[in-house]
Amino acid sequence: MNCINKNAPRILKISKIVNEGLGQKSIFFNETIDSKPGQFIMVYLPGVDEKPMAISYKTRKEFAFTSQAVGKFTKAIEKLKPGDKLGIRGPYGKGFSLKKNACVIAGGVGMSSVSTLIDKLKNPLIIYGARSKNHLIYLKRYKKNNLEIATDDGSSGFKGFNTVLLEKALKEKKIKQVYTCGPEVMMEKVFNICKKNKVECEASLERYMSCGFGVCGKCMVDDQIVCVDGPVFTSKQLLKMPEFGNSARLKSGRKVSLQEYHATPT
Repeated sequence: MNCINKNAPRILKISKIVNEGLGQKSIFFNETIDSKPGQFIMVYLPGVDEKPMAISYKTRKEFAFTSQAVGKFTKAIEKLKPGDKLGIRGPYGKGFSLKKNACVIAGGVGMSSVSTLIDKLKNPLIIYGARSKNHLIYLKRYKKNNLEIATDDGSSGFKGFNTVLLEKALKEKKIKQVYTCGPEVMMEKVFNICKKNKVECEASLERYMSCGFGVCGKCMVDDQIVCVDGPVFTSKQLLKMPEFGNSARLKSGRKVSLQEYHATPT
C-alpha cells in the first residue's frame, strides 16, 4: 500500500464501487491516506474536470469518496467502473474537532462529509434528513448507532425537517457539541438553533474550488478561504461570516445568491 502525498497528484485505480442511494455511489481505492475527519480531496477526471470531494470512508487499507450525480462531472463519475483511473490530490482543508456528548446532523449527500467523523466519535446522536427513503445513504453502516431519520415525504422516519429533531434533542439530551453538513439553508438553521441553545456548532461548507490550496480565491466566504480556513468552521467563525447562508461564487468568480449558485450547472 502506498500513502498519498498531498503535494504530488497521483493517478489511482478504482478498486470497487458501492451503490449508496439514488444516484449516489462511493468510489473506493486500495490506498491509504493521511487525513482527518472533514478534510477533502481534489478528484480529477481526465477530459472532464476536477472537483473537491469529502473523504467518506477511511481504513488502514482503503479510502473512498461518495458522489451524487448532479452536473457534468458527477454524472461522468457515475459511469465509471472498477479498474478505471482517477487523479487524486490532497487531503486538504481543516477538519472537525473531536468532542464528547455530540450530535451530528446531516442533510442529503452531506452525510458523506461527516461519516468519518461519526466513525471517530463516541456514540454520537446522528440526525439525518433527505428528500425520501431512496435518497438516504449509509443506513446499514450506522444501523447500530443512535440514528434518527427525517424525510420530506415521510417515507422513512419523521416526516419533516431534520432541524425539528435537532431542536427536540437539544431540549431533551445533554448535547454539548453539534456538527453539521448539508444544504446551506439547513446548516444556517442548525447554526441559529445552536446559538439559541448556547451549544457549540461546527459546519462543513461547500463552495466551488479550482485549486484546493488557497490560490484561486473562488471559494471565499467573506474573508475566509474555504479550502484552507475550512471547509469546517466553528460557531465563532460563522458569526463573523454574513455571506454564510446568503451567497457564493460561481466558476467565474462572480458572487451570486445561494439559489443561483446551486441552480448553475458545473
